[in-house]
Amino acid sequence: MKLKITVHGVAYEVDVEVLDAGDGAMQHSSGPLPSIAAANNPAATGPAPVVPVSAGPVPLAPPSAGPTGSTDGVASPIAGIVLELKCKPGDQVSKGQDLLIIEAMKMETAIAAPSAGTVKAVLVAAGDNVRESQTLVEFD
Repeated sequence: MKLKITVHGVAYEVDVEVLDAGDGAMQHSSGPLPSIAAANNPAATGPAPVVPVSAGPVPLAPPSAGPTGSTDGVASPIAGIVLELKCKPGDQVSKGQDLLIIEAMKMETAIAAPSAGTVKAVLVAAGDNVRESQTLVEFD
């Protein structure tokens, strides 16, 4: 059976194999599952309480500390490790020029300038771990 799963806006198509009871799948009775209270208290009776599940994804809390992306800078599109800096404060850069290289999952990603400008600050150093959306370079 094929399923489509979306994680952080990226869709993945996965194959799922449904196992028969004889193939090592867990077996359970056709009746209701016991509640936690019943499992801990043999005197408790009645069906397990129904716990509603939200219909959508649960939003993750934003990082509690550290800079985030801004309009005057370049934010990291991925989490990873800074391998190499290719600019420094005061440098004039052109649109599309590589500013730094980030490694994530054994892949190197060049982070390019979105427009021409002057580098105001480089907020990371080689070897730093960065989060997705963290500001890496600021412009004047």
